[in-house]
Amino acid sequence: MKQILYKGENILNLPNILSLYRVLVFPVIFYMALSGNESWFVILLCISLVSDILDGNLARLLKVQTNFGAALDNLGDMLTYAMALLGLFLFKWPDIAPHAWILWVFLGVFVASYLVSFARFGKIPGLHLYSAVSAGYLQGIFFFVLFVFDFYPWMYYLAVGWGALAYIEKILVLLKLDDIRIGVKGLYWLMKEKS
Repeated sequence: MKQILYKGENILNLPNILSLYRVLVFPVIFYMALSGNESWFVILLCISLVSDILDGNLARLLKVQTNFGAALDNLGDMLTYAMALLGLFLFKWPDIAPHAWILWVFLGVFVASYLVSFARFGKIPGLHLYSAVSAGYLQGIFFFVLFVFDFYPWMYYLAVGWGALAYIEKILVLLKLDDIRIGVKGLYWLMKEKS
């Protein structure tokens, strides 16, 4: 693959291509959701969810982690999960509505983490903490199961509850960092590093 550099980082690699796919397919998934085409919405969303799991793991495996890739992955994640949430509201809300309180808590903490990041650093928080990565996997599995099979309340509470805790940790980490950087594992490791 040809080397393309951005701020000294080689950004043309397979993980970044997978992240870019999620960004580029976003308008198509959005259109499918709004036009009520649930079948194509589910197919394209599931491909995006699988690519989300693959890109970060490939970046670590191939040792091509970059700040650009982390930010691109985060943008792809935001767009993918925005579409998953839109699909949840459009196609699955009757199942979710009785359990919506924890979803509102999660969304509040999620938005707060981005507000803290923009207030402190003026950019997207591409941290990839262990808790956030594991929450993303759980949520991806939950959305996949929800759209392909059925709604399971225990899986919903696990995915959304763990996600809320992960974003609370992300806020605490953002308040402790001097700048956003890749390789921050979590609050425990950051505190250990600073002591």
